[in-house]
Amino acid sequence: MPWQTQDFAATSGPTWPRESPLALGVRRILRKPSSRVAFFVLGVIVLVGLLAPLVAPYNPAAQPDIVGLKDLPPSLAHPFGTDPYSRDVLSRVIFGARVSLMIGVLATIVSLTVGVAYGAIAGYAGGVLDAVMMRVLDAFLSIPRLLLLIGVLVAWPRLSIGALVLFLGLTGWFGLSRIVRGQVLALKHAEFVTAAQALGASRRRILWRHLLPNLVSPIVVAATLGVAHVIVLEAGLSYLGIGVPQPLASWGNIIQDGADQVATLWWMSLFPGLFMVLTVMTLNILAEALSDAYERR
Repeated sequence: MPWQTQDFAATSGPTWPRESPLALGVRRILRKPSSRVAFFVLGVIVLVGLLAPLVAPYNPAAQPDIVGLKDLPPSLAHPFGTDPYSRDVLSRVIFGARVSLMIGVLATIVSLTVGVAYGAIAGYAGGVLDAVMMRVLDAFLSIPRLLLLIGVLVAWPRLSIGALVLFLGLTGWFGLSRIVRGQVLALKHAEFVTAAQALGASRRRILWRHLLPNLVSPIVVAATLGVAHVIVLEAGLSYLGIGVPQPLASWGNIIQDGADQVATLWWMSLFPGLFMVLTVMTLNILAEALSDAYERR
């Protein structure tokens, strides 16, 4: 019969591609003025860091005159002043943005990879395996992260940037894995998972194609907060002299260069500290806006 061959899509109206959870969250947070300002400020800082060789007026490691140009206050030639080694602080802050952001993002990616995998496997497997994995996680959580990092970095003081990123990432996934495990436990008995099992989908496919896409919202929020936390943590370690090695610039070791003369070399603490505070504040604002947007959804 003719009506049996009629194309249903032609009578059901136009179909539009579904918006991804990440794109939906970004679109919703940009509705708020505070989120737009935070997004703009963070974008400028990231862009300056990416274009550091083109934007910085001087070589951040150059020491042109260790006697005549050291400890100069802000001026037209050096808007952020110079440090005790005659290096331009503005150039070091700009290159420090690149290093600090790179470490924050890469360490967070490591944390996300390990934390999501660990929590998803524990939550979906359940039973004895889940209990053992959670007890191991409790043991990790009982170790203060900062003290662990200080102990490791003091024992190996000349670690490369890659090793520093790895250590920061491998000590930052514990909380995220608990969040992922809880979400997987709540979703693994949902109707869409039962339907996938009835259709013969493997456990790996159910976990990868059906459960993890529904965890985008908490993962994105945790990643945004994680980057901010790693930036502060790296700055603290570099301030103690066990983070980013000299002559590389990071916001933490720039502050450390003037730590013994804070009253007289105030610009050494003010400008890198201001950039760090702005970055962390904007990331926290965006994380809060993302959380609100996904909760409403």
